[in-house]
Amino acid sequence: MAFALGALNFPSPITCKSTSISSSSSSSHALDAAYIKRAVELADSSAGFTAPHPNFGCVITSATKERERVVVLGEGYLYGEGTTPAELQAVEASGDLSRGATAYLNMEPADCPADHTSVSAIVQAGITRVVIGIRHPLQHLRGNAVCALRSEGLLVDVLGEDLQNKAFEEALKSCLVVNAPLLYRAAARVPFSVLKYAMTLDGKIAASSGHASWISSKMSRSRVFELRGRSDAVVVGGNTVRRDNPHLTARHGGGHFPQRIVMSKTLDLPEVANLWDDTEVPTMVATQRGARRSFQKFLASKGIEVVEFDILNPKDVMEYFYDRGYLAILWECGGTLAASAISSGVIHKVHAFVAPKIIGGKNAPSPVGELGMVEMTQALELIDVQYEQIGPDMLVSGFLQPVPELTPNIPSMDETSAIDPTVSAYESNIIFFFKTWDPHGAFSNFSLHPIQMPDENGDYFTWPSVEHYYQAYKFVGVNNPFAKKCLEDIKNAKSPEEAARLGRKIQRQRPDLVRSDWESSKIDVMYRALKCKFSTYPNLTCMLLSTAGSVLVEASPHDLFWGGGRDGEGLNYLGRLLMQLRSEFLADSLSNEKDATS
Repeated sequence: MAFALGALNFPSPITCKSTSISSSSSSSHALDAAYIKRAVELADSSAGFTAPHPNFGCVITSATKERERVVVLGEGYLYGEGTTPAELQAVEASGDLSRGATAYLNMEPADCPADHTSVSAIVQAGITRVVIGIRHPLQHLRGNAVCALRSEGLLVDVLGEDLQNKAFEEALKSCLVVNAPLLYRAAARVPFSVLKYAMTLDGKIAASSGHASWISSKMSRSRVFELRGRSDAVVVGGNTVRRDNPHLTARHGGGHFPQRIVMSKTLDLPEVANLWDDTEVPTMVATQRGARRSFQKFLASKGIEVVEFDILNPKDVMEYFYDRGYLAILWECGGTLAASAISSGVIHKVHAFVAPKIIGGKNAPSPVGELGMVEMTQALELIDVQYEQIGPDMLVSGFLQPVPELTPNIPSMDETSAIDPTVSAYESNIIFFFKTWDPHGAFSNFSLHPIQMPDENGDYFTWPSVEHYYQAYKFVGVNNPFAKKCLEDIKNAKSPEEAARLGRKIQRQRPDLVRSDWESSKIDVMYRALKCKFSTYPNLTCMLLSTAGSVLVEASPHDLFWGGGRDGEGLNYLGRLLMQLRSEFLADSLSNEKDATS
């Protein structure tokens, strides 16, 4: 990847400067791309400070009357959560000169009922054109500012949509990279995770004795401090605590101190360790439920937070950190935990510092443990790889997973418009729903809204939820005593989750008990249940109609049939059915209005 995130440089105080760039030998597209990349550079200045919000940068320019030079009137970036928006800083620096100017933003600004600051600053400044790198990745904000600016008469160009040219490819990629943590978090519902390690030329992270100080140079270690300063937390395993007794601070990382996380199933940890001193930086220990209660009490007496998991694994821990609002995690663990994290799919990027040293040793540890791969064709390949020499060392970095696209690709805009004509390309919001406690969680088939639908005998039965009905109907009509028992168990399940577990387990273990036409009929089964639910509860119908013009996406990261998947690869059939119902309800509503006035 041509764009690399640079070191942290915080101007003090924040200042906006004016410069000029000659345009005589450059196309307008090249200039647009250059200023977007400048906005990215500004945005990157505050990496690690804005979490869980994006990194924002803004550049305001104006062409001279002769159009031979383009003048930068003002610049700004969001320094941290709750500080002055980048757009407002740039507008204040530009003053009256911003009238008729162009604003360049690496990301669409946040615009919601509670905060119109950025959009208002641009409009009131008299700016006539706005170039945006990428739309906001959060579903409740995506497209809001673009629509608001266009409604005020401003020309808004978005890279990849309104501006499609070779010149913009690198600029667009830089916009994705500078906010990669937020994009991964929004798409995968886990924090953005980077695995960092230092190794010798022969692939060792320590000598056979376990001694590892130091493999990399002092310059490389300074870069590690910067990486920590960009992160919300640093993760290590129990072996690292026992062998290295690390501090895990960001001593030269720009003033941001990430939380330190220790993952240990058994809590076989020393009582004396640098990580138990939380004077400057807090430490959390993640462990398996019931592990060493006495040691947990000891840690609590030191002020260390202990979080227990039923089964300690990287995926569950990352989902927990997602719920706590973490944006970026740096893994500085040994090979065993690194392999587990990679296998769990939670590692998105790798930073490998390779030192020009050879240590040898049959039992010397390597950076990644057993992954279960037996052929080279199974090897994981990094993408967008960068090589950077840092003193005598070589830093190799790249992504294990591509930076996710922002818009779910299923259904496509053409498909969505065919289902619901109120939806238009790019101008529509995307409403995600998944858990029943989400703002639109009532759309879920797991919501506790009982419905009256026929049972296996054709008699009307009050099903506790749509999910109960859906799972039970897998076995309707199957002439088998065990299938009938399964159906009865699902009807009596205490929760939608229990109904789902029962239905899925039986379908997986005994596929012969599932009705033969299930694959061709399951969409219709779900549709009938959803229609009954929304017809029964007027408040749900109103909620569904209030989303007119928006794309509805069931945000399950695992169910690729009913949900949208982690990266938008799912088929999203639940969202499709809801949009179809919405369209039908809207048509009925219009028909009733016409009848009332005729």
